Amino acid sequence: MTAAAIQSRADKLDSARQLAVSSSGLTKRFRGGQVAVDHIDLEVEAGSVYGFLGPNGSGKTTTIRMLLGLIRPTAGTHTLLGKSIPERSGEVLPHIGSLVEGPAFHPYLSGRDNLRRLDAADRHADPRTARVRIGAALDRVGLTAAAGKRYRNYSLGMRQRLGICAALLQPRQLLILDEPTNGLDPQGTREVRSLVIDLAASGVTVLLSTHLLAEVEQICSHVGVMHRGRLVAQSSLTELRAGSAPRVHVETADPALAQRCLVRLRLGDPLVDETGVSAELGSADPAAVVSALVHDGVRVRAFGVRVPDLEDLFVGLTGEGFDVSG
Repeated sequence: MTAAAIQSRADKLDSARQLAVSSSGLTKRFRGGQVAVDHIDLEVEAGSVYGFLGPNGSGKTTTIRMLLGLIRPTAGTHTLLGKSIPERSGEVLPHIGSLVEGPAFHPYLSGRDNLRRLDAADRHADPRTARVRIGAALDRVGLTAAAGKRYRNYSLGMRQRLGICAALLQPRQLLILDEPTNGLDPQGTREVRSLVIDLAASGVTVLLSTHLLAEVEQICSHVGVMHRGRLVAQSSLTELRAGSAPRVHVETADPALAQRCLVRLRLGDPLVDETGVSAELGSADPAAVVSALVHDGVRVRAFGVRVPDLEDLFVGLTGEGFDVSG
């Protein structure tokens, strides 16, 4: 299933409002007064791939650790799969897989033996089915051929996939992945992204923390944008893109005259920059705008219409750039 197909399926779920993750006023204040997460209200649709996007240090990992009960929130409440946490953690956590701050395994054991140790420590796991479940999980992440290799000889991409594999030893309804492609080469990144898309296609809800805009654009259906501990935007990508208005830009030596013309034409938010003037196009005809500028005596050197991309939108929300690579 492609990312577009995931988006289509998730859009159909919007009306049902079935939330795999929700929070109200979730806050974390550390000793010394630092507020790492400031009253955020998460809404992760069941069946979606939710990109939890923000620069490093914006509070994403702290939020994830609170969601999973690894640290206590200072204030606020949250639920996972409709169950209140921490009150019903024992009931709900067996249905949730996670990869937080990178996988940790024994370097001298093989991938399969590492999984055996993890599975044996899980009181919810049936030891009678361990071999079958471990084999199926290895096959799902494409590590069957490397299962006997020592972990210390794994590439970064293989290590990340083994971490996701560990989260899949039991059937999961929700996966929470913290920067799963961090530090990977292009091939490893593609492998992990393809795996996330396949998992979502099977019906698993995925909350994916990332600082990479390309990650969100390629595999996510929904997005929440974090900035300095606050959730500054949250919606489906379809809704986010629909809210971006195309802008005209006039390169001219007569910016004041051009601005007056655009105001007269009722183009929204006219702004003067170092090369000319820009404004929201709205329903205006670009050709008519050029004609009006020339009629008003504006010396038009260049004219263009630009639709803001996701990078523009996120920079507008946070005032900071995002890493668009990866």
